[in-house]
Amino acid sequence: MGEAVANVARRINETVEEQKDTLDLSNCKLISFPEGVFKVLTTVNDKILVITLANNELKAISSKFFTTFTQLRELDLEGNVLSKLPDSVGEMQHLTNINLARNRFSLFPEKLAEIQTLEKISLEGNEITEVPVGKLTSMPALQSINMKSNPLDKGLFAAVRPSLKFELLTTDDE
Repeated sequence: MGEAVANVARRINETVEEQKDTLDLSNCKLISFPEGVFKVLTTVNDKILVITLANNELKAISSKFFTTFTQLRELDLEGNVLSKLPDSVGEMQHLTNINLARNRFSLFPEKLAEIQTLEKISLEGNEITEVPVGKLTSMPALQSINMKSNPLDKGLFAAVRPSLKFELLTTDDE
């Protein structure tokens, strides 16, 4: 555990000292986003554009995370145990790419549809059975959604797919 904490501290310090726009806390065995990180990053949190929290053991992401890192463009949460996102995710005004692959979502996080700048969503390898196509078609910047390896109703997309403005990837696609 001490090694994991040291690893996180080192990466955060690098981000602050080097004024980086990226924070990579992937593979750090995190079960939550460390509260202390918010304090350490106060001077640079509005400069951080990319956060990677992939391959941890995150069960939840707090509203504070989304209200603190308001300038985020990309968020990688792949390979955690998340089953939902806080409503505050819908207030992200600059997010273009979110990776939620290989988590435990059973419902499509509909608050994502409120993010006007979102271009790419990956929910590959979750337990989602339905996609709110109606809400997603009103997203102006949306280019693609990866829904591969989800137990989706295959017939659902046959009728709507030709009219979609974005690419919808499902397991049936070649």
